[in-house]
Amino acid sequence: MLKLFNEHYYIDMNEIEDFVNLEIIGLSGGSSEQQIKYVKYEMVKMMMEVLMTEREDADEMLGNKSAVSIPFKLAFNTLLNENILKKY
Repeated sequence: MLKLFNEHYYIDMNEIEDFVNLEIIGLSGGSSEQQIKYVKYEMVKMMMEVLMTEREDADEMLGNKSAVSIPFKLAFNTLLNENILKKY
C-alpha cells in the first residue's frame, strides 16, 4: 500500500483492464481478435510511471501542501478520478 496524505492507496488492475477497454471481437471463421484503446493505454502507462518514479518523498505532516511535482499531482488526481487508484 502507498501511504500518501495520511491515506493508503492501491492500484486496481481490473479497473485498468476495463478502462483501456479490452474487447474480444469475433471474426468470421471462428477466430477472435483482442483490441485496446491505445491512447488510453499509453496515458495510463505514462501516469503510472510518474507515480512510481517520483523522487521526492512527501512530508506526511504537510498534507496537501507537500512538495510533490505537478506531473505527480496530475497523474495522481487523474488515476484517482478514473477509479484506477483507490483508497484502501
